[in-house]
Amino acid sequence: MSGFVVSVTRFRVRSLRFLPFFLIHAQRCLARIRRSDGYIAGALRHDRDRAYWTMSVWRDEAALLAYVTGGAHRNAMPKMSEWGDEASTVRWVQDSADLPSWPESIERMRREGRSVPLRHPGPGHAGLGFAASEPAQMVRI
Repeated sequence: MSGFVVSVTRFRVRSLRFLPFFLIHAQRCLARIRRSDGYIAGALRHDRDRAYWTMSVWRDEAALLAYVTGGAHRNAMPKMSEWGDEASTVRWVQDSADLPSWPESIERMRREGRSVPLRHPGPGHAGLGFAASEPAQMVRI
C-alpha cells in the first residue's frame, strides 16, 4: 500500500457528566499525537450534539498503528466504551498529505465506516445513523 493514510473518528459523549473526563483524555491524546513519528496533519471538529471528530493524516499504516496502540490513546479506549453512545472510525489511503475536507470525511464515514463496540450504544450507533449536526468548532491539531 502506498500513499498517505487518513484516519477519521467520531465519538459522541452520551452524557454531560462524562464530558470532563473525556476532555482530559482527549487533551492527553492530542499532546501525544503531536509528538508521534509519522503524524503529518490533523484536525478536530466538535458538533453541537456532543459529538467529537478527529481527522489525521499519517505517513503510513505502521505509524498510525503505533499511535493507536500506545500511550494515551491506548489508555483512553477502555473508558470510551462506557462514556459514549456512538463511536465510529474510517480509514483510507490517498496520494496527498493534505487533510481531506470535512464533507468528504463525513461522507466516507457514512459509506465506509464501522461502528466501535460500546457498552451503551445509542439507536443510531450500529448503522452509523448519526444525525447531521452543525459544527460548534473546528480546529487544526
